[in-house]
Amino acid sequence: MENIQTSRRDFLKATGLTTFGLALGISSFGRDATVKKITPAILKLEINPFIVIDTAGNITLINPRPDMGQGSTQAVPSLLAEELEVNLEKVLIVQSDGSGKYGSQTSGGSSSVRELWMPIRKAGAAAREMLTTTAAGRWNVPVGECIAEDGKILHKASGKSLSYGELADDASKLEIPKEPKLKDPKDFKIIGKYNKRLDVPERVNGKAVYGIDVDVPGMVYASILHSPIIHAKIASIDDKETKKVKGVLRVMRTERTMPHRTSEAVAVIATNYWAALKGRKALSVKWDNGDYDKTVNTANYFAATYEAAKKDGVNYEEKGNFNSKYAKAEKKLESHYETPFLAHAPIEPENAVVHVKDDGTVEIWAPVQGPDWAMRDVCAYLKVKPEQVKINVTLLGGAFGRKAYHDFLLEACHLSRELKKPVKVLWTREDDLSQGPYRPGMLSHMQGYVEGEKITGFHHHAIGESILGQVFKGLNEDDADAWIGEELSTENNKYKFASASKISWTNVKTDIPIVWWRSVYASNFGWGQECFIDELAHLAGKDPLKARQEILSDDRILKVLSTLAEKAKWDEKLPEGSGKGLAVFKSFGSISATCITVSKNDKGVKINKVISVIDCGHYVNPDNVKAQTEGNIVMGLTAAIKDGITFANGAAEQSNYHQYNILRLNEMPAIEIHIVDSGAVPGGVGEPGLPPIAPALGNAIFAATGKRMRKLPFNIDDLG
Repeated sequence: MENIQTSRRDFLKATGLTTFGLALGISSFGRDATVKKITPAILKLEINPFIVIDTAGNITLINPRPDMGQGSTQAVPSLLAEELEVNLEKVLIVQSDGSGKYGSQTSGGSSSVRELWMPIRKAGAAAREMLTTTAAGRWNVPVGECIAEDGKILHKASGKSLSYGELADDASKLEIPKEPKLKDPKDFKIIGKYNKRLDVPERVNGKAVYGIDVDVPGMVYASILHSPIIHAKIASIDDKETKKVKGVLRVMRTERTMPHRTSEAVAVIATNYWAALKGRKALSVKWDNGDYDKTVNTANYFAATYEAAKKDGVNYEEKGNFNSKYAKAEKKLESHYETPFLAHAPIEPENAVVHVKDDGTVEIWAPVQGPDWAMRDVCAYLKVKPEQVKINVTLLGGAFGRKAYHDFLLEACHLSRELKKPVKVLWTREDDLSQGPYRPGMLSHMQGYVEGEKITGFHHHAIGESILGQVFKGLNEDDADAWIGEELSTENNKYKFASASKISWTNVKTDIPIVWWRSVYASNFGWGQECFIDELAHLAGKDPLKARQEILSDDRILKVLSTLAEKAKWDEKLPEGSGKGLAVFKSFGSISATCITVSKNDKGVKINKVISVIDCGHYVNPDNVKAQTEGNIVMGLTAAIKDGITFANGAAEQSNYHQYNILRLNEMPAIEIHIVDSGAVPGGVGEPGLPPIAPALGNAIFAATGKRMRKLPFNIDDLG
C-alpha cells in the first residue's frame, strides 16, 4: 500500500497536479485502442499515455513523442483538445520519461499523428462522455440534452453548467465507454485548421530549454576526442599541455558505443566547456589505425556496389519472370543511380547530461528522439533496471534521425559512472560531421522495358549497407532487406507493370556507421526510381506525366498528380532553354509529388520554382504540413546539389559547414505547396515531401538540357 501511495505522489508531482480527478490511459495504439481508467493501483501498469483532468479543471497530457521541431507538442494535444471541446491552450503537456508504461515514445518514421490519431481521440471522447453523463446525473436530465463546451458541461434548457474540475472526481467512478462517439470531422474546430504553434514564442525569445541548455548542480563538462580514422585504437596519450589549461580536471580514456562496434576515445573533463574543448585541442594522441585507413573508403564502397550490380541480388518480390522477358525485350534500358552518404547536421549538436548516482540510480537530461529506446540502451549499457533510471527529455534542436542513435548518451553514462558526478558531454560540429552515423550511400541498378509504347517491365535492384543489418543486426546473409523491400514493394509502390516487375537487394557492408536519415531509404531510392521512370517514358515516346498515369491505378496518387499538373501548368510550353521535371513518391502513408522548373545558364541551370503537392490524409494543422514540406524541399535540394559525406584513408573528408554546405536563403527558389484533402487515414508529414525533390530536379535538368543526371550530388552551376 505504501508503494502505491508513493506512486500516486510521484505521478501528481510529475504532472504538476494537486488532485487526481479523472485520469485515463490507453493500452494499445491504432483503431483498436482501448481506453483504461488510471487509479493509484494501476500507475505501474503498461498503460499509455496518461490524460488527467484534475479537480481544479487542469487538463494534462503526457506526450509520448519528443518535439524536434516537427510540432508534436501541438499535434498530439490538438487531438485531445478537439474531442474534449477545449481550447488548445488548456491542455498542459508533460513529456514522457521513457518508462515502459508509456509504450512507444519514439519520434520517427513520421509516426506521431499516424499512431496517436485514434487512441488520443478515443480517450478524449471517453472523458467527454463520462463528464457529460456525470453532469446529466446531477441535474437529473437526459444525457442527450447536455453538451461539452470550453471545459464545461452545459444544459442549455436550464442554463446550468458545471466545470470539468467540478465533475472530474465523480466522473472517475463511472465505467469507461467502450466505444465513445468520436466527433464527425465536419465538426472539427481545431483539427485541420490553421492554429498558432504555442511553442514558437519561447523558441524565438530563448526561453525554450534544449538539451544544450541544461545545467545541473555539481556538473562537470566533457569534450571527447574521437579518432579521425574511424574505429582506430589509442596507441598513446600525451596530456602534458592539456593539464596546463585552467579548469581542466582530468584526462581519461573513454569509449563510444555504437550498435555495431565500440571505439576508443579520450575525454577531457573540466569545470567548464571552454576549458574542456581547449584542453582537448592541446592533447597529443597517437592512434593505431589497424587496417581502417585502408578499408574505410567510400570510393571502394561504391566500386563494390557497382560490382554487385553485375550479379543478381536476393529477390524481395517478383511478378512474372523479369529476367527472361527483359532479355527478349526490343525496347529496353538499364541505368545506375547513386546517392551519397549524408550527415544529419542538426543545428543543436549531440549532447547529454548524465548522473550515475551512488545509490545506483541514474538521472538523464538529453535531447533524445526516443526516451523508451534511450531507456533500453542505458539499462543495457549500465546494467541497471528501468525503475532505476529517470530520463528528462528536453526539446531537440533538430535531429532528422540522429538523436535516436545514443552513442553520445552512452559516452556520458560511461564518464559519469567513472567520475561519480553529473557529466555533460557536448559534441562539436566537427564531431557530428566526421563521426556519423550517416545516411547510407546506396546504388539503384535499374532495368526496364517498353511494349507498345507503354512501360510494362521494371526492376529495381537496391544495393548498399543495411540499416536493419548494421544497427539492429536483424538481417540474415541470404535475406532481402525487409525495410528496403517494403519501401519499394508493390504494396507501397504506386506503379503496376503489366508484364513483369522485380525488387531485389544486395548487401554491401561497410564499417562506416549508418542510421536512418529524413525519409530513410525513400530518399535513396526515390532518386533512382523516379528518374528511371522518366527515362522509360522517353523511350516509350510519351510525356512523363502521361506515361506515369498509364501505369497508375491508385485514385489518390492520380489525384495528386492531376493537382500537380494543374498547379504547375504542366502542358504549358516553356521558353527555349527551360524545362520541367516531376516525380511522385509514396512513403510513410502519404503521397507527395513535385514539379521543378529550371532554366539553362552558362554551364549549368538555375532552379526557378518548386511546386509540391501532398496528400497526407487527415492532418492536424495545414500550416505545419506546409512547414514540414518546406523543410523537405530545403533538405531535398541540399541533398541533390550540395555536399555528400566521403571517406578516404579511413577518415571523413568533411568537418564543418564550409565543406558540408546547406542550401542558403539566397539560393532558395520560389516554392508553392498544395494539400489534397482526401480525408483518408492520417499519413506522415515530416518526411514524405523529400523523396520526390531530387528526381524532379534531375528530370527537369534533362528536359532543359538533354543531360541525364544519375549521381547525387551534382553541381548545378557546371553540369559538365
